[in-house]
Amino acid sequence: MNETKLEKEAEAAPALATDRIGKEPIGKLLLSFSIPAVIGMLVNALYNIVDRIYLGHGIDPLAIAGIGLVMPVTMIIMACSMLIGIGANSLFAIRMGEKRHDEVEKIMGHAFLLLFLIPAIGIIAALGFMDPILRNILKAEGKIYEYAGTYLRITLYGAIFGAMSPGLTHFIRSDGHPKTSMIVQLTGAVLNIILDPIFIFVLDLGVAGAAWVTVISQFCSLVLVLGYFNSKWTRLRFRIRYMKLEARLTGQIIAIGFAPFIMQFAMSFAGILQNVTILKYGGEDALTAMTIFFTVFTVIFMPMMGIGQGAQPIIGYNYGAKQYDRVKKCFKLAIIAYTVFLTTGFLVIQTAPGFLFSLFSKDKGSLRDLGMLTMRICASMFPFVAVQMLGGQFFQAIGKPVQASVVSLSRQILFLIPALLFLPALFEAIGLRPIYGVYWAFPLADICSSAVSFIFIFREFKKMKNDSPSISEQNAVLSCSTEE
Repeated sequence: MNETKLEKEAEAAPALATDRIGKEPIGKLLLSFSIPAVIGMLVNALYNIVDRIYLGHGIDPLAIAGIGLVMPVTMIIMACSMLIGIGANSLFAIRMGEKRHDEVEKIMGHAFLLLFLIPAIGIIAALGFMDPILRNILKAEGKIYEYAGTYLRITLYGAIFGAMSPGLTHFIRSDGHPKTSMIVQLTGAVLNIILDPIFIFVLDLGVAGAAWVTVISQFCSLVLVLGYFNSKWTRLRFRIRYMKLEARLTGQIIAIGFAPFIMQFAMSFAGILQNVTILKYGGEDALTAMTIFFTVFTVIFMPMMGIGQGAQPIIGYNYGAKQYDRVKKCFKLAIIAYTVFLTTGFLVIQTAPGFLFSLFSKDKGSLRDLGMLTMRICASMFPFVAVQMLGGQFFQAIGKPVQASVVSLSRQILFLIPALLFLPALFEAIGLRPIYGVYWAFPLADICSSAVSFIFIFREFKKMKNDSPSISEQNAVLSCSTEE
């Protein structure tokens, strides 16, 4: 079979898989695309909880603080994955909606190579400067330094798998197989849950065991992703001839993925500042309490990310096809789902913070009290932040990186970082504990950034209304789709 015939088959297959995105009811589509992603993300969130439960009860609560301290560093590597994975996936979905199937595999080939090269540079840099990062930037000392260094070094060894696997998994979902994408996510998370007690307790590796399990599960997930794209379930392939970077396509991928990348990077920077500030004003107990809060938050946040991931190809495809009513409906349904998750999380945290804290530590004294206070304050604005959390993903999906960057960065850069810098000093000046200023920085940033996001979304919806195609133009698009 010659190359031309292979290319024609590859172009025809994804058209059939994604055609329903422009035709089926939005509610049904969002459920079918989001539920597998939500399940996968929820299991991943549960892994994070189980991991920290083992460490908190079986090793030392300070081990939780050690992992929390270096998490912003590992998030920077993951930001590289989001830069390419989400950028390429959004462009993939838009090209599908535009019926430009000739670029689909080229986008995939570029994504594969970039997902290897860009994270590799970050990993090498982090390993080379790990001790200065821990001591001079993160201010790690004593046991926290020991736990943090062990976990960071090992996870960096396998971080290339952790970057490539989630970045490439997006293509499985946009190829019209969200359940397969879910299986890939579930496999890694289930492996984590099964292997954690074996490596931590049976092999007596402690924090190192938790780190090695993370590397193993990420590697297995990547193997499954590559297996899918060499299976009978799809004709899409990662072809070597498309792994020659072109400036135009590389620039488009990076431009669209820049918003989630810079948001993740800003979150990492804010996380570093937050951890250093907490250690300064509250000590090791305060850092442990904050890490426990963020672990609980992942159970709320990760399923919402699944909804956003399910919505992105639907929004991108229909935006490319100029079916703006379907774009708006998908966004509104996703916002409702986000709000339900956030409100439920708010109620649980406010009514049962003691129970949530007890999952990670046996302490019943000052550490427990601090943990309960941390959770209640930091979660106080949860019911009102859905539009901010989904806004960046929405603009990524429709290929508008500037708006996506502004919406995504508003929380960390415009509000959270300044609040972390000034609120502790303000609280101290008025006679309150400065650590409370750190806690209140989070709800302040939440509500301010949500207001900014609402303005941007409102303007975009208004523009869509003005740019909506006429009935005759819509019929022409549908006719063209039918002919293809």
